[in-house]
Amino acid sequence: MIRGLLFDLNGTLIDIRTDEGDPQTWRTTADFLGYHGVRITPEHLRIRYTELNRKQRRESPETYPEFDAVKVFRDIIAETGRSTGTGRLGRCCAQVFRAASLRQLVPYHGTARILELLQKKYRLAAVSDAQKLWAVPELRMTGLDAFFETSVISGDLGFRKPDSRLFEIALRRLRLAPDEVIFTGNDMFRDVYGAHRAGLKTVFFKSNQGDHRFHGADPDYIIYRIEELPHAIEFLSGSPPGPD
Repeated sequence: MIRGLLFDLNGTLIDIRTDEGDPQTWRTTADFLGYHGVRITPEHLRIRYTELNRKQRRESPETYPEFDAVKVFRDIIAETGRSTGTGRLGRCCAQVFRAASLRQLVPYHGTARILELLQKKYRLAAVSDAQKLWAVPELRMTGLDAFFETSVISGDLGFRKPDSRLFEIALRRLRLAPDEVIFTGNDMFRDVYGAHRAGLKTVFFKSNQGDHRFHGADPDYIIYRIEELPHAIEFLSGSPPGPD
Protein backbone atom coordinates (compact mmCIF):
# COMPACT_ATOMS: atom_id res chain seq x y z
CA MET A 1 0.00 0.00 0.00
CA ILE A 2 1.42 3.37 -1.02
CA ARG A 3 1.29 5.86 1.85
CA GLY A 4 3.89 8.48 0.91
CA LEU A 5 5.24 10.38 -2.07
CA LEU A 6 8.68 11.89 -2.48
CA PHE A 7 9.41 14.60 -5.03
CA ASP A 8 12.39 16.18 -6.64
CA LEU A 9 11.89 19.95 -6.84
CA ASN A 10 13.72 21.79 -9.62
CA GLY A 11 12.79 20.47 -13.03
CA THR A 12 10.03 18.31 -11.56
CA LEU A 13 7.67 20.61 -9.68
CA ILE A 14 9.43 23.91 -10.32
CA ASP A 15 10.38 25.23 -13.75
CA ILE A 16 13.54 27.12 -12.87
CA ARG A 17 16.21 28.73 -14.97
CA THR A 18 19.39 30.44 -13.78
CA ASP A 19 22.22 32.03 -15.73
CA GLU A 20 25.51 31.89 -13.87
CA GLY A 21 27.34 32.64 -17.09
CA ASP A 22 25.84 36.10 -17.43
CA PRO A 23 28.48 38.75 -16.57
CA GLN A 24 25.76 40.84 -14.94
CA THR A 25 25.23 38.07 -12.36
CA TRP A 26 28.82 38.48 -11.17
CA ARG A 27 28.77 42.28 -11.44
CA THR A 28 25.69 42.49 -9.22
CA THR A 29 27.25 40.15 -6.65
CA ALA A 30 30.57 42.01 -6.69
CA ASP A 31 28.76 45.33 -6.31
CA PHE A 32 26.89 43.95 -3.30
CA LEU A 33 30.20 43.00 -1.70
CA GLY A 34 31.51 46.46 -2.49
CA TYR A 35 28.75 48.00 -0.40
CA HIS A 36 30.11 45.94 2.50
CA GLY A 37 33.69 47.03 2.05
CA VAL A 38 34.87 44.00 0.08
CA ARG A 39 36.72 45.02 -3.06
CA ILE A 40 36.73 42.36 -5.76
CA THR A 41 36.22 42.45 -9.52
CA PRO A 42 33.34 40.49 -11.08
CA GLU A 43 35.78 38.40 -13.10
CA HIS A 44 37.95 37.49 -10.13
CA LEU A 45 34.81 36.64 -8.15
CA ARG A 46 33.67 34.32 -10.93
CA ILE A 47 37.05 32.61 -11.18
CA ARG A 48 37.43 32.05 -7.44
CA TYR A 49 33.84 30.83 -7.09
CA THR A 50 34.44 28.23 -9.78
CA GLU A 51 37.80 27.18 -8.34
CA LEU A 52 36.59 26.84 -4.75
CA ASN A 53 33.42 25.03 -5.83
CA ARG A 54 35.52 22.45 -7.67
CA LYS A 55 38.00 22.23 -4.80
CA GLN A 56 35.24 21.39 -2.32
CA ARG A 57 33.94 18.60 -4.52
CA ARG A 58 37.42 17.27 -5.28
CA GLU A 59 38.40 17.08 -1.62
CA SER A 60 35.12 15.56 -0.45
CA PRO A 61 35.21 11.89 0.60
CA GLU A 62 31.75 11.39 -0.90
CA THR A 63 31.12 9.55 -4.17
CA TYR A 64 28.57 12.18 -5.22
CA PRO A 65 29.77 15.32 -3.40
CA GLU A 66 27.73 18.47 -2.87
CA PHE A 67 29.27 21.88 -2.40
CA ASP A 68 28.55 24.54 0.22
CA ALA A 69 27.79 27.88 -1.45
CA VAL A 70 28.01 29.86 1.80
CA LYS A 71 31.47 28.48 2.52
CA VAL A 72 32.60 29.34 -1.02
CA PHE A 73 31.60 32.98 -0.62
CA ARG A 74 32.85 33.12 2.95
CA ASP A 75 36.28 31.91 1.82
CA ILE A 76 36.35 34.41 -1.04
CA ILE A 77 35.53 37.25 1.35
CA ALA A 78 38.22 36.09 3.78
CA GLU A 79 40.77 36.07 0.95
CA THR A 80 40.23 39.81 0.50
CA GLY A 81 41.54 40.40 4.01
CA ARG A 82 38.27 40.74 5.88
CA SER A 83 38.54 38.95 9.23
CA THR A 84 35.15 39.51 10.88
CA GLY A 85 31.56 38.96 9.83
CA THR A 86 32.47 36.66 6.95
CA GLY A 87 29.87 34.04 7.88
CA ARG A 88 26.84 36.31 7.80
CA LEU A 89 28.09 38.24 4.77
CA GLY A 90 28.87 34.97 2.96
CA ARG A 91 25.30 33.81 3.49
CA CYS A 92 23.84 37.10 2.26
CA CYS A 93 26.22 37.10 -0.72
CA ALA A 94 25.16 33.57 -1.70
CA GLN A 95 21.51 34.66 -1.77
CA VAL A 96 22.29 37.83 -3.73
CA PHE A 97 24.20 35.71 -6.23
CA ARG A 98 21.26 33.33 -6.62
CA ALA A 99 18.80 36.19 -7.03
CA ALA A 100 21.06 37.86 -9.59
CA SER A 101 21.30 34.65 -11.63
CA LEU A 102 17.60 33.78 -11.48
CA ARG A 103 15.74 34.09 -14.78
CA GLN A 104 12.63 31.98 -14.17
CA LEU A 105 10.97 30.44 -11.13
CA VAL A 106 7.43 29.11 -11.56
CA PRO A 107 5.64 25.85 -10.75
CA TYR A 108 4.88 23.68 -13.74
CA HIS A 109 1.32 24.08 -14.92
CA GLY A 110 -1.14 22.38 -12.58
CA THR A 111 1.43 21.53 -9.90
CA ALA A 112 -0.32 23.17 -6.95
CA ARG A 113 -3.66 21.61 -7.84
CA ILE A 114 -2.11 18.14 -8.18
CA LEU A 115 -0.20 18.40 -4.89
CA GLU A 116 -3.35 19.57 -3.14
CA LEU A 117 -5.18 16.54 -4.52
CA LEU A 118 -2.42 14.10 -3.55
CA GLN A 119 -1.98 15.59 -0.08
CA LYS A 120 -5.46 14.42 0.83
CA LYS A 121 -4.41 10.79 0.45
CA TYR A 122 -0.62 10.63 0.85
CA ARG A 123 2.16 12.09 2.97
CA LEU A 124 4.44 14.29 0.87
CA ALA A 125 8.14 15.12 1.19
CA ALA A 126 10.81 16.67 -1.03
CA VAL A 127 14.27 15.30 -1.84
CA SER A 128 16.32 17.89 -3.69
CA ASP A 129 19.87 18.54 -4.86
CA ALA A 130 20.16 22.17 -3.81
CA GLN A 131 21.49 24.70 -1.33
CA LYS A 132 19.05 25.09 1.55
CA LEU A 133 19.28 28.88 1.60
CA TRP A 134 18.10 28.82 -2.02
CA ALA A 135 15.66 25.91 -2.01
CA VAL A 136 13.59 26.88 1.04
CA PRO A 137 12.89 30.47 -0.07
CA GLU A 138 12.20 29.28 -3.62
CA LEU A 139 9.62 26.81 -2.31
CA ARG A 140 7.93 29.70 -0.50
CA MET A 141 8.15 31.93 -3.57
CA THR A 142 6.38 29.32 -5.69
CA GLY A 143 3.76 28.69 -3.02
CA LEU A 144 4.58 24.98 -2.75
CA ASP A 145 6.15 24.88 0.71
CA ALA A 146 2.93 24.08 2.58
CA PHE A 147 2.49 20.75 0.79
CA PHE A 148 5.55 19.02 2.29
CA GLU A 149 5.98 17.52 5.75
CA THR A 150 9.75 17.60 5.37
CA SER A 151 12.44 18.44 2.83
CA VAL A 152 15.79 16.69 2.47
CA ILE A 153 18.29 19.09 0.87
CA SER A 154 21.67 17.87 -0.36
CA GLY A 155 23.44 21.09 0.64
CA ASP A 156 22.81 20.22 4.30
CA LEU A 157 24.47 16.83 3.94
CA GLY A 158 27.52 17.19 1.72
CA PHE A 159 26.34 14.58 -0.79
CA ARG A 160 23.76 14.56 -3.54
CA LYS A 161 21.62 12.18 -5.56
CA PRO A 162 21.90 9.43 -6.72
CA ASP A 163 23.25 8.72 -3.22
CA SER A 164 20.51 6.55 -1.71
CA ARG A 165 20.99 8.13 1.74
CA LEU A 166 18.96 11.20 0.75
CA PHE A 167 15.94 9.01 0.04
CA GLU A 168 16.56 6.94 3.18
CA ILE A 169 16.58 10.07 5.33
CA ALA A 170 13.22 11.10 3.91
CA LEU A 171 11.82 7.63 4.59
CA ARG A 172 13.00 7.75 8.21
CA ARG A 173 11.45 11.17 8.74
CA LEU A 174 8.13 9.94 7.36
CA ARG A 175 8.49 6.61 9.21
CA LEU A 176 7.65 4.73 6.03
CA ALA A 177 9.21 1.73 4.30
CA PRO A 178 10.52 1.88 0.71
CA ASP A 179 7.63 -0.23 -0.60
CA GLU A 180 5.18 2.31 0.82
CA VAL A 181 6.60 5.26 -1.13
CA ILE A 182 6.85 6.44 -4.75
CA PHE A 183 9.42 8.99 -5.91
CA THR A 184 8.85 11.42 -8.79
CA GLY A 185 11.77 13.13 -10.54
CA ASN A 186 12.97 14.44 -13.88
CA ASP A 187 16.51 13.07 -14.06
CA MET A 188 17.15 9.45 -15.06
CA PHE A 189 20.50 9.22 -13.25
CA ARG A 190 20.07 11.28 -10.11
CA ASP A 191 16.37 10.64 -9.57
CA VAL A 192 15.32 7.33 -11.11
CA TYR A 193 18.59 5.47 -10.61
CA GLY A 194 19.05 6.97 -7.16
CA ALA A 195 15.53 6.17 -5.94
CA HIS A 196 15.74 2.62 -7.25
CA ARG A 197 18.94 2.14 -5.24
CA ALA A 198 16.88 3.00 -2.15
CA GLY A 199 14.18 0.48 -3.10
CA LEU A 200 11.54 2.98 -4.27
CA LYS A 201 9.21 2.80 -7.22
CA THR A 202 9.69 5.77 -9.54
CA VAL A 203 7.73 8.06 -11.80
CA PHE A 204 9.87 9.83 -14.38
CA PHE A 205 8.58 13.25 -15.42
CA LYS A 206 10.01 13.97 -18.84
CA SER A 207 10.15 17.73 -18.36
CA ASN A 208 12.21 20.38 -20.13
CA GLN A 209 15.12 19.73 -17.75
CA GLY A 210 17.28 16.86 -16.52
CA ASP A 211 19.06 13.83 -17.99
CA HIS A 212 16.56 11.81 -20.02
CA ARG A 213 19.03 9.32 -21.50
CA PHE A 214 20.94 7.59 -18.70
CA HIS A 215 21.25 3.88 -19.44
CA GLY A 216 20.73 1.50 -16.55
CA ALA A 217 17.78 3.38 -15.04
CA ASP A 218 14.30 2.26 -15.99
CA PRO A 219 11.42 4.18 -14.39
CA ASP A 220 8.31 2.33 -13.36
CA TYR A 221 6.12 4.93 -15.08
CA ILE A 222 6.73 7.91 -17.38
CA ILE A 223 4.65 11.08 -17.50
CA TYR A 224 4.87 14.07 -19.81
CA ARG A 225 2.69 16.46 -17.86
CA ILE A 226 2.44 16.82 -14.09
CA GLU A 227 -1.34 16.42 -14.40
CA GLU A 228 -0.73 12.76 -15.31
CA LEU A 229 0.83 12.01 -11.92
CA PRO A 230 -2.29 10.87 -10.01
CA HIS A 231 -2.96 8.22 -12.66
CA ALA A 232 0.66 7.06 -12.50
CA ILE A 233 0.51 6.70 -8.73
CA GLU A 234 -2.77 4.84 -8.81
CA PHE A 235 -1.35 2.50 -11.46
CA LEU A 236 1.76 1.77 -9.39
CA SER A 237 -0.40 1.32 -6.30
CA GLY A 238 -2.38 -1.36 -8.08
CA SER A 239 -5.60 0.63 -7.76
CA PRO A 240 -7.87 1.84 -10.55
CA PRO A 241 -7.35 5.55 -11.34
CA GLY A 242 -9.72 7.91 -9.62
CA PRO A 243 -11.11 11.15 -11.03
CA ASP A 244 -8.73 14.14 -11.29
